[in-house]
Amino acid sequence: MTLRWEAFLDHVKERGEYGSRHEAERAARVVLALLGAHLLGEVRAQLAARLPEGFALILLNPLQSAEPLPPERFLRATAAWIDGATEQTAAWDVSAVLSTVADAADDDLLKQILLQLPAGYDLLFGRPQPT
Repeated sequence: MTLRWEAFLDHVKERGEYGSRHEAERAARVVLALLGAHLLGEVRAQLAARLPEGFALILLNPLQSAEPLPPERFLRATAAWIDGATEQTAAWDVSAVLSTVADAADDDLLKQILLQLPAGYDLLFGRPQPT
């Protein structure tokens, strides 16, 4: 089921404790663009189908990534793309967005997403996997 734009942003806003939807949208745009650079093929398309159209387009037209970033570098990249962000605030941004994405995906799709990402992303999605 596809979330509506407002519902998606409201979830991100609440989880990130942002003062406005604008702040939540800024975080969502950056995190989804970076995530899209790491996902391939059908997995990216399936996830995009569950996101609001504007965010789906961001996921499907990602920033270019030469290699998959480990979680720590993903956080640093997020901080670099958000004005005034630090690695600590970027961790908050990433968690707010990716936990909302995890809710939009079912368990099977989330497992497929995590298989395409370096180890440790399960924590960023707020879904620790058993080792």
